[in-house]
Amino acid sequence: MSAAETHAMDERRQLRVVTLGHVDHGKSTLIGRLFHDLGMLPEGRLEEIQAVSERRGMPFEWAFLTDAMKSERDQGVTIDAAQIWLRAPGLDLAFIDAPGHREFLRNMLTGAAQADAALVLVDAKEGVRAQTRTHAFLLSMLGVSQIVVLVNKVDLIAFDGDRFAAVKADVDAVFGGLGLTATATIPVVARDGDNLIQGSDRTPWHDGSTLLDVLRGFAPAAPADDRPLRLPLQGVYKFDDRRLLAGRIAAGRLNVGDRLTFSPSGLSSTVASIEAWNAPTRTTAGAGESVAITLTDQIFVERGEVASHETDAPKLSDVLRGRIFWMNDAPLREGDAVELRVATAATPVRVQAIESVLDTDALIRKPGGKDAAVERFQAADVVFRADRRLAVDEHEDSPATGRFALARDGGIVGCGLASLEGYPDQRRAGVVKSQNLHATAHTVTAEQRADRAGHRGGVLWLTGLSGAGKSTVAIATEQALFARGWNVYVLDGDNVRRGLNRDLGFSPEDRAENIRRVGEVAALMARAGVLVLSAFISPYRADRERARAAQGDGFFEVFVDADLATCERRDPNGLYAKARAGEIKDFTGVDSVYEAPAAPDLRIATADETVDESAERLAAFAAAKFAL
Repeated sequence: MSAAETHAMDERRQLRVVTLGHVDHGKSTLIGRLFHDLGMLPEGRLEEIQAVSERRGMPFEWAFLTDAMKSERDQGVTIDAAQIWLRAPGLDLAFIDAPGHREFLRNMLTGAAQADAALVLVDAKEGVRAQTRTHAFLLSMLGVSQIVVLVNKVDLIAFDGDRFAAVKADVDAVFGGLGLTATATIPVVARDGDNLIQGSDRTPWHDGSTLLDVLRGFAPAAPADDRPLRLPLQGVYKFDDRRLLAGRIAAGRLNVGDRLTFSPSGLSSTVASIEAWNAPTRTTAGAGESVAITLTDQIFVERGEVASHETDAPKLSDVLRGRIFWMNDAPLREGDAVELRVATAATPVRVQAIESVLDTDALIRKPGGKDAAVERFQAADVVFRADRRLAVDEHEDSPATGRFALARDGGIVGCGLASLEGYPDQRRAGVVKSQNLHATAHTVTAEQRADRAGHRGGVLWLTGLSGAGKSTVAIATEQALFARGWNVYVLDGDNVRRGLNRDLGFSPEDRAENIRRVGEVAALMARAGVLVLSAFISPYRADRERARAAQGDGFFEVFVDADLATCERRDPNGLYAKARAGEIKDFTGVDSVYEAPAAPDLRIATADETVDESAERLAAFAAAKFAL
């Protein structure tokens, strides 16, 4: 396509449509026929297809037009996702002809991720197949909601309206189970063009709508320029004594003078220039353009960082929930190591939890757990944990940085959509806004404080579900140690939120800030020689690790372990009942995440022992760690 034609197309309404279906259900035939019916076949191409079909001893085959690769013609399957532009009256269509064969699902995902809408073909005679169910799931996973179903080859069922209705009912059942609804289901004969551009008198029982009618009613996605800026860096180069940061703008617009934040490093600088290869320097660039930028400050950033505007940066987290599709022969299990690739960044992660597994053939969801395994061609909700923070977005907010690939031994083994639902954006916890700080030098040493009290200061951090008994055990332990002359104090969630943290709610970000403040206060009190018993749900592992880092030596994590059923049975303040009734949102254990300690310093099973027994164990642990 020439530059002039491309420019003209940009000014027309455009729609990207991925075509899906089981092998031999007619996708390539459909597109070949559309070329003919829209008058876009080059001169002589019709005769060429006729000659190729005759030479191979086959009926006339429209698919030869789109299956351009020799290996595809020989095998009779499409193995790549090709984007084919068609011009219809008032609408430019980019058909992404995705492979139907199960072995090439990763190619199909690449195509579907770029689509505004989907066209699903189902053979009228064969009906819904396993691949139909898999494709439907992947559309639901990718959030594609504009869908038209073509029941193809209705000539093979003698244009039987009852058989068409039965196939449509089966498709509706599959889609309904995934929360999808087809905008229209149309009977077609792709080879002959029935109900594609013009209605067909061979389907009098059909309402008369055609494929083109439905596609004209679909809406293209919002322009990528309108989304928040995302510029994943592909490389940093030295040229003419300048450092050029190169990459392709995935979304948004970039201007000279913009103040940028680079994630996950958190470094910032201002755009000094925008440059492109073999082109003059410019002042602005938009989504889809490959650029190199220079900065006013020589900060150190590298491949994998994502540049954004400071006011709308991606989220940062070392834990990520993903809805994945697994494509490797070896199943994925809890504890497995994989490489998670978002845009140009590649980060080693481990599977922290498999929350649920979906059999995409039967569309049955099974609960996860420690013994769960995600087999090849299954989907799952998985929690990944990294050793460093990742820069990600919710997929619906920024597709380019909200989807990821999973790799093992250099090969792609899965893909997924990112979600931080229930987890906080950790960017706030890492920001230091204060300037010109100088540490105060105390003349009273930690050793002098310990000598006077008879014990060292420190933090016993009690974590567990609401109702597990954290505060009850902490207060009983405080009383026992105080009776021995210890300088000891309990920090409790309800008390802290009445004063220090009364401005915080219970969103993931506010929960993280709540624990950040408590961790810093506990560390200050410990330096004053106090043994602090901190009793907080503190649901996120990363927050507890920050509290540990604030204190340093003398921090011990105590898991007050009681299962959810036990905690609900106790429910001292009626909170679980309110959460189950929907009166309390984001309640830990019900509709919000709790990450149990992986290796606590002490575990107290309050379901199996009395309060006095638990307090005695904790007091003994404190004496062993802090007594002189």
